Amino acid sequence: MKTINLSFPLTEEVRKEIAVPQVLAMGQFDGLHLGHISVIESAIKRSREQGILAAVLTFHPHPKEVMRKGDYQGYLTPLRDKEEILEKMGIDVLYVIEFNESFSNLLPEQFVTEFLIQSKVKVAVVGFDFRFGHKGAGDENRLRELGLPHMDVVTIPPLTLDGKKVSSTSIRSVLHEGDVKEAQRMLGRHYSLRGTVIDGEKRGRTIGFPTANVEPSESYVVPLKGVYAVWVSHRNQKFPGVMNIGVKPTFHKDRIKPSFEVHLLDYSGDLYGQELTVELVEFLRPEQRFPSIDELIAQIQRDSETAKQILANLS
Repeated sequence: MKTINLSFPLTEEVRKEIAVPQVLAMGQFDGLHLGHISVIESAIKRSREQGILAAVLTFHPHPKEVMRKGDYQGYLTPLRDKEEILEKMGIDVLYVIEFNESFSNLLPEQFVTEFLIQSKVKVAVVGFDFRFGHKGAGDENRLRELGLPHMDVVTIPPLTLDGKKVSSTSIRSVLHEGDVKEAQRMLGRHYSLRGTVIDGEKRGRTIGFPTANVEPSESYVVPLKGVYAVWVSHRNQKFPGVMNIGVKPTFHKDRIKPSFEVHLLDYSGDLYGQELTVELVEFLRPEQRFPSIDELIAQIQRDSETAKQILANLS
């Protein structure tokens, strides 16, 4: 997959590079949940039928982050994660448009004529709620009108589970409740965080449970504080583990910023400076303050055994 970063106005060199017949799926696609997947898979199917490129257009940073509006609380799927998933799906080209204040003022007509028609899009595939142009003035009908006679527009209806629409907002909501199983249902995969192991307080090793203190590589949506059964990927290997997201109230009273500490159940070695990907499988319990270190150790032991059983049943 080729990734092409774009900023408006487009240069003549970029215009020539993107002028290739293609089917284009468009959207923010934060989360790349099952609803987004249905849009993208539809684009791939049509591109294969026509023998032309399958492409995806997304925006970075997230528009809500730039405009400081709405319910933006971090990424479900940062750009690097998004790229990896799209490549595995079979996308040929990913366009990443730099979303800034200047781009936000682009009129719907300008977006269509200066990008979509210039890039020879034959079919644009969008979700039912797709909006584009200044203040979201353009919708699927406006896109269809402006694209004639150069391109067709296909609109994919909402995807529902048990009568409930799958959406990024819903996934954020269930993560804030600690319901990672429901998040998995809507995403079609476990919610995951990627980060680098940094120096921590090294308290875990003194009580028999060494942990990797993971510094997230991006501004991820932070799930409910608590303890989770997790899979930890490191150098193409996957290990069972238990992770605490929180402020460690047994040791700290005034900490606000949460830490992400992972205890790998079947691993021994130094992970400092290494990159890990942590998949949240099941919420075990809320974070809590223990009256003594011995009670904390006993609970960590129970958490580890519970996580081991849960993950063993899934492997």
